[in-house]
Amino acid sequence: MNLNLKATKSNMYDAIVVGSGMSGGWAAKELCEKGLKTLVLERGRDVRHVTDYTTATKNPWEFEHRNKLPLDFKAQNPIAARCYAVDEATEQFFVKDHHHPYVQEKPYDWIRGYQTGGKSLLWARQVQRWSEYEFEAPARDGFGVEWPIGYNDLAPWYSYVERFAGISGNKDGLKNLPDGEFQKPFELNAVEKHIQAAVHKDYKNRQVIIGRCAHLTEPQPWHLELGRGQCQARHLCYRGCPYGAYFSSNSATLPAAARTGNLTLRPHSVVHSVIYDAQKGKATGVRVTDANTNETTDYFAKVIFMNAACLNTNLVLMNSTSGRFPNGLGNDNGLLGRYVAFHNYRGSLTATFEGYQDSYYFGRRPTTAFMPSFRNVEKQDSDFMRGYMVAFSASRRDFHRGARQDGFGAAFKESLTRPGEWSVYMMMQGETIPTYENHLRLSPTLKDAWGIPQLVTSIGYDDNDQKLLDDFIASGTEMLTKSGCSGIVAHDSKQSPGLDIHEMGGCRMGKDPKTSLLNGWNQFHACANVFVTDGACMPSVGNQNPSLTFMALTARAANHAVEELKKGNL
Repeated sequence: MNLNLKATKSNMYDAIVVGSGMSGGWAAKELCEKGLKTLVLERGRDVRHVTDYTTATKNPWEFEHRNKLPLDFKAQNPIAARCYAVDEATEQFFVKDHHHPYVQEKPYDWIRGYQTGGKSLLWARQVQRWSEYEFEAPARDGFGVEWPIGYNDLAPWYSYVERFAGISGNKDGLKNLPDGEFQKPFELNAVEKHIQAAVHKDYKNRQVIIGRCAHLTEPQPWHLELGRGQCQARHLCYRGCPYGAYFSSNSATLPAAARTGNLTLRPHSVVHSVIYDAQKGKATGVRVTDANTNETTDYFAKVIFMNAACLNTNLVLMNSTSGRFPNGLGNDNGLLGRYVAFHNYRGSLTATFEGYQDSYYFGRRPTTAFMPSFRNVEKQDSDFMRGYMVAFSASRRDFHRGARQDGFGAAFKESLTRPGEWSVYMMMQGETIPTYENHLRLSPTLKDAWGIPQLVTSIGYDDNDQKLLDDFIASGTEMLTKSGCSGIVAHDSKQSPGLDIHEMGGCRMGKDPKTSLLNGWNQFHACANVFVTDGACMPSVGNQNPSLTFMALTARAANHAVEELKKGNL
């Protein structure tokens, strides 16, 4: 065997992080700040903060198609085009359908962002802590594997990441949606406050709050040191925020990692597999294919963090085969790629509200009203499992009215300056139950442009999802009716799983190596120096937005990894 020892030495790091997005940025920050020379591998291009947000300050008339997607884009990218955040100003941050093909055994819309920062440039920025009820739910109702940690284990790490990220919100005192470290909240408008009061009057177990979001409303010194500033309430966030006002890897964690001098960021790096050494009984590095040249290079480290986003993390791990792990890294029980779940976004309601014609609001608030789940919280009280959050907003119908109105002249233009009636939009975010049948696997015949097997997605809804949807439609209609809304219309988008962009599972945490892949520190049971802290690690999905939990899990695991390295256990 010929060993290029010089090349091996030059490619040696203390830690490797696969992925530079929401959780990968946190892994990089924590590992670098603890003194580890860290290599971050990003399969996409390098996007520099501010400089590469090329559409961030453009006006609608500066776009060729007035910020609408042209028909040829929709025809060539039917999956990406279905995402709510894709338009002419943001399409450069989304993976095009042909760029990384996959096999849909069941309809699944895989929304991806391959660039430095990943989908942290594109997320909806809603952040809620899980409560004890979410962590305890699988053990309580028997659906899913029991979590190896609880709320008290993660609470200090929630606080840690909230202070650094910068979270706007109220101290609401809700046991089923714990308070965090908050900056000044945004405000509900007049109609939202009216609905809030009506809900609180009619339902003792339902609480309406202003959504908690990762936006700086009162920047602290540690935010200003990184060049971050206050949110301007423009709500053009998906273009990239030149103010650094919302949390992203590019504005926060990666700059924090870089200033230590310990960070090496390598874009255009498609990770093929994790390298396992049977004699050492641990992983020694990762194999990388250059996205542009197809040249293969091995990089080596003492500890590896997988943060490629749920589906790609599963893909890499399943492709990491060896004599010890013929079915994928750590996959002794055959469960790698199984129990994938997501959030059910199918249900929504629209309505109108008469009154408050003298009220308006300021700016484009980057959050909505939220209602924590009120079903099956402390005990099973419905004919379906788990529950759903409700989000709603009220607005004056004044956006693009001129395009739909007849008229001309001064009187017509004057009419366009006066806002129209109030409209209300309400939506669900429902918890799905992980099942063995909902899974990922590698295609035995099809490969991508880099010679890696294509991913097969076999993920769908079940009867529980339909029952949950029906309950939201009925409950939401009742709440809006009691609040004085009219013209209520229910919608079932029938959208495919994946379009929620909250994919989770496939490499879940658990107490028992027979039923899980990872332990309570996000380490593989069978390969302790590999950590998985993105959505792939989740045993259940809760009904809250998941990103804050990914961040807290990552910070906790990274600090544990450093402690274990110091002890010589990795």
